[in-house]
Amino acid sequence: MKVLKRIFDFYINSSIHVALSVFSLAWITLLEFELPYDKNVLFFIFFASITGYNFVKFFGLAKFHHRSLATWLKYIQLFSLVCFLLMCYYVLQLEQTTLVYISVFGVVTFLYAIPFLPKKIFLDEKQNLRSLSGLKVYVIALVWCGVTVFLPLANADFLMNWDVSITAIQRFVFVLVLMLPFEIRDLQYDSVKLATIPQQIGVKKTKLIGVLLLMVFFFLDYLKDDMQLMNLLVLLVITAITLLSVVLAKKEQSKYYSAFFVEGIPVLWLLLILVFQLLT
Repeated sequence: MKVLKRIFDFYINSSIHVALSVFSLAWITLLEFELPYDKNVLFFIFFASITGYNFVKFFGLAKFHHRSLATWLKYIQLFSLVCFLLMCYYVLQLEQTTLVYISVFGVVTFLYAIPFLPKKIFLDEKQNLRSLSGLKVYVIALVWCGVTVFLPLANADFLMNWDVSITAIQRFVFVLVLMLPFEIRDLQYDSVKLATIPQQIGVKKTKLIGVLLLMVFFFLDYLKDDMQLMNLLVLLVITAITLLSVVLAKKEQSKYYSAFFVEGIPVLWLLLILVFQLLT
């Protein structure tokens, strides 16, 4: 049992789970626009997500404790190196246009983790984008939106149109809502200088905003030129599950509530679409 728990914890801590979520959202985009499965762009997104998330999470730890790293962190570093090499392989398989998008999101991820801000404007000791007051969730939502909507479409040479714009807005809103249970959980850990949404307006109002944003997320689908009933039904189910995850979120939550259940909702979304397609 302890072995299984260690494997599961490694699965969570090494960012495999979050990478599967990003991978799933990117594949959902291809399915929504009736594009073929693109192994190169999806695998690039998967391995880049692991590399990027582990870089952001463990950069400080590795920098200041590199001589006395815990065994688990050494394993994650080795795993991240393998993922980085695989990411480099798959990036060479992508279209040139896609590389422009990748460069932009890569720079944002780098600035998100690396200290670069002058002391007169940063609000925490880390001096990076992550430390700017109230900015963290919006940066994450923007990067997820770009990586899971625009990257797969750009690599498929898909013409950006009205429906793509609506999908991008939906994705931004959806990821923003997914972040709320994490923000509520981290109330007991985050510095007040970060000015997270729950810190500014409280838990109850944060949940209310989450509900309102989910209504926007769902009803935006009606603005699309090509609205499909199957996608709408799946969207309704995912909206309900996400809403429930926000409503039930609390400060004293299980360590797997947000990190596994909430973060796994995009994977469930993908599975529902694939099942619906098999049944129809």
